[in-house]
Amino acid sequence: MDEIALATAASSALVGAMATDAWQQARDGLVALWRRVRPERAERIGNELETLHTQVLDARAEDAPAEMLRGLEMTWRAQLGALLQRDPQAAAQLRRILDEQLLPALEPGEREAYKVVQTVHGGTGHYVAGHTININDNRGTTGATDPKA
Repeated sequence: MDEIALATAASSALVGAMATDAWQQARDGLVALWRRVRPERAERIGNELETLHTQVLDARAEDAPAEMLRGLEMTWRAQLGALLQRDPQAAAQLRRILDEQLLPALEPGEREAYKVVQTVHGGTGHYVAGHTININDNRGTTGATDPKA
């Protein structure tokens, strides 16, 4: 999984996990990651994750629009992306946090949305889709459909 896809999946799962009983474990895992890569920011990140927890709970209690949660995801995607750019080796630890702490905190149906499979064999066009993708070229049409759509 590339850095952008990893930061995207982790930020989305993070926002989802903040509304669960496992949010503290997710927070601790991310603070440990920051402590390794940017120790001077670890305490601040911990405080920001506490704020995120409150924001997510408030948004869900108020039945806030999905755009609000997406905005929180975008904020954390930017933070995680910047961290991975600073230290690409942090990707392995973030992937472990995603797999071992964030995803298990989500409901089983929500976990499926974060499975990313990347397979590239030759060719010149590579595509990533979250739902349905249909590609028309001179060789015909290839389609892959999300089973939930």
